[in-house]
Amino acid sequence: MSELSTIEITSRLAGALGADRMREPAGPEVRAARVIVEPASVDEAGELVRFCEAGKIPLAPIGAARTLAQIRRAPAALGVSLSKIARLVAYEPDDMTAVAEAGLTVAELNRAMAPSRQRLPVDPQNPALTTIGALIAAHHAGPLRLSEGTVRDLLIGIHYVGHGGILVHGGGRVVKNVAGYDLMKVMGGSFGTLGIITEAAFKVRPIPENYALALAAYARIGDAFEGARGLIDALPLAHLEVLSPALAAPLEAPGGFLLAAGYSGNRAECDYQRVKIFEKLGVAVNFRDGDGAIGTYERLRDLDLPQAALAAQIAVPPAELPRFLSACGAIEFRAHAGSGVAQVFATGEFSGDAARDTLARWRETARAARGNVRVLRAAAAVRDRLAFFDTPGDGALKLMRRMKQTFDPADVFNPGCFVGGI
Repeated sequence: MSELSTIEITSRLAGALGADRMREPAGPEVRAARVIVEPASVDEAGELVRFCEAGKIPLAPIGAARTLAQIRRAPAALGVSLSKIARLVAYEPDDMTAVAEAGLTVAELNRAMAPSRQRLPVDPQNPALTTIGALIAAHHAGPLRLSEGTVRDLLIGIHYVGHGGILVHGGGRVVKNVAGYDLMKVMGGSFGTLGIITEAAFKVRPIPENYALALAAYARIGDAFEGARGLIDALPLAHLEVLSPALAAPLEAPGGFLLAAGYSGNRAECDYQRVKIFEKLGVAVNFRDGDGAIGTYERLRDLDLPQAALAAQIAVPPAELPRFLSACGAIEFRAHAGSGVAQVFATGEFSGDAARDTLARWRETARAARGNVRVLRAAAAVRDRLAFFDTPGDGALKLMRRMKQTFDPADVFNPGCFVGGI
C-alpha cells in the first residue's frame, strides 16, 4: 500500500469512527499493520468491517502482535486492537464459568478470579501480554497443556464480528451447551482469518492447593527422555518438559539437558509424588516448592527462543518426540515431553536456501512420525522463502478454502496468513 492510500484510508476512517480510534503502530505492531484501529465497542468493530469490505482493505486482528509480526510477510493495511473492549463480562464462581471480552489479557482474567481460588488454566507465554482474542485465534498454550488441555478444551461460547460486520454467537455461558455449530473449534487457531473475536465464555478450574517442581539434569538427550517417559507412565503430573542445554541454563541447570516435572495437589498427594519421582528418575533431583517452584515455573512458561534465523513448533506423537529431535541435528529446544509438542530453533547463520532446506528436512522428519511443523519465527532475510504452515492434503485444503470463502467472501480478514496462503 502506498503512503497516499494509507492517508486516504485513515482520513475516511476518522470520519466514520473518529480520529481518536487510530494510532501509529508500535513495537511488534510495525511488522503486523500500517495503522492500528482501536474500536471502542462491538458496534464500531462491525462498522470497521463493513468499511474494509466496501473498500477491499485487508485488516488483521491483533493482541500484542507478537505472532502476526512473525508470520505476516508484509504489514496489513489495518491492525484491529480490542484494547478498549476488555471487560470481564460475567464470572460465576459457583458454576465455575467466566465470560470475558477479547481485549482482556489472560493475566487480568486470572487476577479477577484469584480471590475465589480459580483460574483459566491455559498458560501462554507472558499471559500479561496475551489477550483472550489472541489466546483463541493463535491457539496459544504452555506447559499445563499436559494436565489441563488447551483453550479449545475450556471454551464454551464465543462471539465474533464476521462478514458484513454482523456479530455472530456460538455456544453459550453454560457448560452443557449443544446448540448450533461448534464455532469455538472453528475460530480456535484461525489466526484472525475468519473474523474478529470479541467475547468468549470459558470453563474455569480451581487453583491447586500446592504446587511443586522437580528438576533433574542429564548429559544425554536420550536419558532425559527416558526419565520423562518413566514419570508420565507413573504419575498424574501437572506438566513435564525437557530442555536443551541453551534453554536449560537460565533455569540454573547449565551444561546439560534438563527435565522439569511439575506436580500439584494436597500435601499428601505432593509428598507421594515427590517420593515416586525420586524413585523413578534414579539421579540427583532438585525439588522446589512454594514461591521457588512458582518462580521457576513462570520462567519455564515464559522462555523465549533466542533470536535465530529459524524457529518452529513441531507436534508429533509423544513417543516419537525424542527421535524427531535427535534426527533434526544441531537444534536447541523446549519439549512438552508428555504432549508431543516442542519449540525448536536452529543455531548459526542461514541463507534463504539453507533455511528452506532445513525446514523441509524438519517437515519430512515430522511427516514420517505422523506430525507437522509450523514456523514460529524467521529472519526477514529468509522469510519470503518459507511456508509458515504445513500444507495438508488436497481434500483438507479444499475444505479450508471453502470455509474461508463462506466466512470471509470479501477476503479482508488477515488474508494470505494461513495454511495454503488462505
